[in-house]
Amino acid sequence: MKDNQEIHRIVVKVGTNVLTDGTESVSSDTVTNIAREIKLLRRDGVQVVLVTSGAITEGRSLLEDSGLYTQSSTDASTASKQVLAALGQVPLMKRWVEAFDGLDILTAQILITRRDVQDRLSYLHARNTILNLLETGSVPVVNENDVLATDEIADVNIGDNDHLSALIANLIDADLLVILSDVDGLYDSDPFLNPEAELISQVDHVDEYILSVAGSANERGRGGMASKVNAARIAMESGSSVLITNGNSPGSLVSAVTSNENGTYFRSTTTNVESRRRYLLSEYANRGVVVVDDGASKALSEGASLLPVGLVQSSGAFERGDVVEVRSEAGDRVAVGIINYSSEDANRICGIQSENIISVLGYEYGHELIHRNNMVVIST
Repeated sequence: MKDNQEIHRIVVKVGTNVLTDGTESVSSDTVTNIAREIKLLRRDGVQVVLVTSGAITEGRSLLEDSGLYTQSSTDASTASKQVLAALGQVPLMKRWVEAFDGLDILTAQILITRRDVQDRLSYLHARNTILNLLETGSVPVVNENDVLATDEIADVNIGDNDHLSALIANLIDADLLVILSDVDGLYDSDPFLNPEAELISQVDHVDEYILSVAGSANERGRGGMASKVNAARIAMESGSSVLITNGNSPGSLVSAVTSNENGTYFRSTTTNVESRRRYLLSEYANRGVVVVDDGASKALSEGASLLPVGLVQSSGAFERGDVVEVRSEAGDRVAVGIINYSSEDANRICGIQSENIISVLGYEYGHELIHRNNMVVIST
């Protein structure tokens, strides 16, 4: 791996062109091969989130196989594509479930839109859910919710699931985003038109030249190289490196993690820890402060989550999902993090054991007041 980067968590994006392998329908062999490679990565301790395309293609195939195909049912309108996505999501997920079941791997379906990672509460829900699924050893299978996300379907400049995969990489602090394409990577000109085109092996900064050689979207998928490069830029800025590589080449996914020589590697100039720190500090707006006892302060410095039992008091008016400051009883700034409970709830569960939260509030959003994944320790 370049830069001697240790890979613990990755996002794998599989596009329509890879899944169809040049045909008009999703290839079961391709799905099975990708699942097998993910299993090999998991054996090495790598957590994997899979972002998959293909629902619209599956929906179209389903209509054709059922004899219900008409030109109007598969036209280019947003409404028609929503119908196809709704029809195709179930068989698409069934393919992945069957492939992973054969490898004794649990899967979980997550349908998400860009709005879900922009809204602070939805962001917190999505982040916690995916991270918890990874802790169980499951493979979260994420797809753009095309049935509801009309902006994603209508605007080919946004891309199929390329943009979403970058947002997911940011959401879960992925070390690497692997975008499986139907070409080897980013070339200095169109390799289908110019046989002398040369592969660009590494990109340290997405500038105007890189954007210009990326070109525009292709026809079958809504992504194309332009959207992949834009996704790479988003991921790089949030601390995730990116590899665009050929998903039709055997072993390409494992190779992407063990040695990213095959493809175009976009090297992030920051780490996801630094990115998370900047995000939390920038989001902190003095909405509230929680004061913790000495035991909790010490535990936080050692990487633990903040539990209600360690809470001494809170001040300010904050809501679930706000970024708040954590201070010691001596007034020292200990951490900044995204809180799971409002200020009203925090005061009610102050000092209690986590298992008693539901009996006090009548509901719970987890045992942690602030989970360690959503916190940056400032001082000890």
